[in-house]
Amino acid sequence: MNMEGFGVPLHRQTRPPANSLHVEIPSDSSESVSCEHRLQRSKTETQRRKTILAADALQIYDNKIPIHHKFKLLQRVSTVKDDGSVEFEVEGDIESESINVESDEPLDEAEFEYIRPMQIVMLIVGTRGDVQPFIPIAKRLQDYGHRVRLATHPNFKEFVLMAGLEFYPLGGDPKLLASYMVRNKGFLPSGPSEILTQRNHMKEIIYSLLPACKQPDVDTGIPFQADAIIANRTAYGHTHVAEGLKVPLHIFFTMPWTPTTEFPHPLSRVKQPAGYRISYQIVDSLIWLGVRDIINDFRKKKLNIRPVTYLSTSRFSESDVPHAYLWSPYLVPKPKDWGPKIDVVGYCFLDLASNYEPPESMVKWLEAGDSPIYFGFGSLPVQEPDKMTQIIIQALERTGQRGIINEGWGGLGRFAEPKDFVYLLDNCPHDWLFLKCKAVVHHGGAGTTAAGLKAALFLSLVTNLSGGIEYMPEGSALHLSRLTSSRFQDW
Repeated sequence: MNMEGFGVPLHRQTRPPANSLHVEIPSDSSESVSCEHRLQRSKTETQRRKTILAADALQIYDNKIPIHHKFKLLQRVSTVKDDGSVEFEVEGDIESESINVESDEPLDEAEFEYIRPMQIVMLIVGTRGDVQPFIPIAKRLQDYGHRVRLATHPNFKEFVLMAGLEFYPLGGDPKLLASYMVRNKGFLPSGPSEILTQRNHMKEIIYSLLPACKQPDVDTGIPFQADAIIANRTAYGHTHVAEGLKVPLHIFFTMPWTPTTEFPHPLSRVKQPAGYRISYQIVDSLIWLGVRDIINDFRKKKLNIRPVTYLSTSRFSESDVPHAYLWSPYLVPKPKDWGPKIDVVGYCFLDLASNYEPPESMVKWLEAGDSPIYFGFGSLPVQEPDKMTQIIIQALERTGQRGIINEGWGGLGRFAEPKDFVYLLDNCPHDWLFLKCKAVVHHGGAGTTAAGLKAALFLSLVTNLSGGIEYMPEGSALHLSRLTSSRFQDW
């Protein structure tokens, strides 16, 4: 799916060593810290591995411990890798009971009651794959009589308006965000040169959230005041806006962000199951340290509420905010330790096929031969699009397959030499196209994965941890051709 980056502030003009990420914790009225810390980045795999004990885990979850002590603990037990992921190991057994594992008890039906029509704002940050699932959710809320404003990047204004929804612009450029994600392979910056970029990007997004909740429609001037907020996790100021406006918040997301003992945080590297749950707190803590000064400045200047020393001390703690995760429970069931306010609700599909008129040239090409293999990397940029295009074409040629190459934001196939067995595509609804394909080779985006599963296709991922394109070395075409030969020939 498809996400955007956070980081750690760089306050000094002096440049830190190449193998470290400079972090300085700013002072505020509730906490005074003058020391300087560094998050060490490993340059080799031979460095001493850092381990976390049960006692360390309890300290990270203890809200009474000052933030600078937590920071020192995080520095001691974790390593931010060169690709932006967080690595640590677990020594001993961290009992799940010690870190408050919730049981999934059913909600009391007496708590449900009629809800009057409300004005609901959706705060969605990310690429097209992040925005699209919220279109059907917004339309269903409209069916129930609510007024829905979908606030996202200006790139998607026409997409939102064509769906019959209200639009409001948020800050940030999703193309720059996607490019950052590919370079850093995660939310955390991979080096000091990336810090300022992602901090400016996040500040622009955070400061645009409040106007999206209370300003009149930009085009019509019709007043708007949010009664409730729906947001994805990458709109990183959502909890603070909800607190400032005193309105309820519901979070929807396409990747797991709630602590569980069943699998680790998707941006972490931990092999021991005992460390799965604590990996969420470590990643969240590192992200929070990077944007803490921006958030507190926003709270004081725009929301008129007191700053917080740690995210969990806000009125909206993790356990208070209901979460809905947008993947199929048949693919990844809801973890047993997620409480009643957290659920896996399934994929949200938007019907685009029924109104789609394909170009005549594509219809004729599809009818002229066997079902093709789809190649597309969605909203993620490709660092060497010509090279990747040639790899794909060579793989198809060696295996005698036909293929459709979607240009996307990566520019695949833009200058490719015409081939009878290749069709170059600019844009096409997946729910229409995938029914005519035999397989999908893609970047691992949540929307593309969902569409491929719905069409009962074989899915091959060319991806890294965060969804960026993972380049293969020399012989890549042979690698892909073996893949297509062994798995696609008899599809």
